[in-house]
Amino acid sequence: MPRVKVKLVSWNDIVEWSWGLAEIIKKDGYKPDVIIALARGGYVPARLLCDFLDVENLLSIQSQHWTEAAKVEEKAIIKFKYLIDLSGLKALIVDDIVDTGDSLKLARDYVRDYWKPVEIRTAALQWISPVAGFKPDYYYMDVKEWTWFQYPWTRLEDTYQFIKRMMNETYRETGKIEWSYKEIIDGFIDWYGIDVGQEYITKALEILIDKNIIKRDSVSGKYILITKQ
Repeated sequence: MPRVKVKLVSWNDIVEWSWGLAEIIKKDGYKPDVIIALARGGYVPARLLCDFLDVENLLSIQSQHWTEAAKVEEKAIIKFKYLIDLSGLKALIVDDIVDTGDSLKLARDYVRDYWKPVEIRTAALQWISPVAGFKPDYYYMDVKEWTWFQYPWTRLEDTYQFIKRMMNETYRETGKIEWSYKEIIDGFIDWYGIDVGQEYITKALEILIDKNIIKRDSVSGKYILITKQ
């Protein structure tokens, strides 16, 4: 059984889910004049909703979590604040998934208070209802059990972070620092229950080497976790 529950999402899934989300919005009678993608995950769903809802105007805003120094908890912040006049327009902010909901709520409040649309609503492909502190106005899927949705636009980023986590936690548990290529592939599938393909694994390992997180032994070919002594 995988140690982390992961759902491998395809591009076809994204189109299907975005189409379904658009139908939900249509049935509710909401017709936005402008769609706002919540960067970065909301870019693709927002563009698809522009197509499916026949909306020409597309903007973006970026909200992300930053850990404060000497504090465990995280808080969401708006990056690159700027002002746009949306007075008289109806807006829809779109994200891929709502887990805590902090980022979407913060973006909603910022747009409402500073861009001043006549009406603003929120939408997401997935809403993880057991853990989310914010419920979007529209969502396609109510996820009842926490799951990491591995979207195609974060495949490489997630892959190298997953490998890093696997290596670090295995080191803490067993002291293991050397991994063969096959061990990494087999371990990845065992840990996460998905197969992203060797192309992504290989490129992810190159990134981890560039980030000085691992190194590759030129003789054995094994990948070695660089630990702090």
